Amino acid sequence: MTRDLNLDVRVEGLPLIRDVDGLALSSRNSYLSAEEGRAALVLSKSLREAEAMAGAGEESAKAVIAKVIKTIGKEPLTQIDYVEIVSMDDFAPLERIDGGALVALAVTIGKTRLIDNIRISSQG
Repeated sequence: MTRDLNLDVRVEGLPLIRDVDGLALSSRNSYLSAEEGRAALVLSKSLREAEAMAGAGEESAKAVIAKVIKTIGKEPLTQIDYVEIVSMDDFAPLERIDGGALVALAVTIGKTRLIDNIRISSQG
């Protein structure tokens, strides 16, 4: 957006801060019960699996998304809102992971909607 609007702004992406268990730190986590907090760990697990798939050469966004959905779906307390693989430049959905991409997801656990993401890169 800054490029499209020719804004004199530099945007810097910074890594997510995660708890030692892998859950992205967020004020929303305080709404999770202990059981829901344990269930939420499936989000970072699924993102690490996506990262590993891409790193091993998988270029099909559909295949990576299917794996993420399958992993999250094993946790009965989760309700997936979306899982997408998008371009780092314009956040347009991708069919192929050609270089770098972003896996973004939103999952509701109990009454809490959690979002998370990870940058991935295909080595294929």
